[in-house]
Amino acid sequence: MINNEWIYYAMYLFSVLVASLSQVILKKSAMIHYESRIREYLNGYVIIAYFFLLSSSLLTTFSYRGVPLTMGPVLESTGYIYVGILGMLILKEKISRRKIIGNLLIVGGILIYAFI
Repeated sequence: MINNEWIYYAMYLFSVLVASLSQVILKKSAMIHYESRIREYLNGYVIIAYFFLLSSSLLTTFSYRGVPLTMGPVLESTGYIYVGILGMLILKEKISRRKIIGNLLIVGGILIYAFI
């Protein structure tokens, strides 16, 4: 990476992390029973999650100043890893052997793409 391009890559990865956190927060909100339909969509969890999603979109757009378009989907695939880890930490989900193998394949694909 030339000059300070790594900052844009780090920003992109951070935006994927923020989007993944948004997904986990929305899932946490969906696990709660609300007394009305409007409360399902207008509660603290949902508002925060959509704020994170908007922030992630803005960060991703800005990071494309230094990240090639062909690298975007590769970096975006790290979201699967983030969601798995955040699901385990926040939602207390179990990580199965299949999920671990799948995440290792994702990391392997990222590394192969990055070095070829």
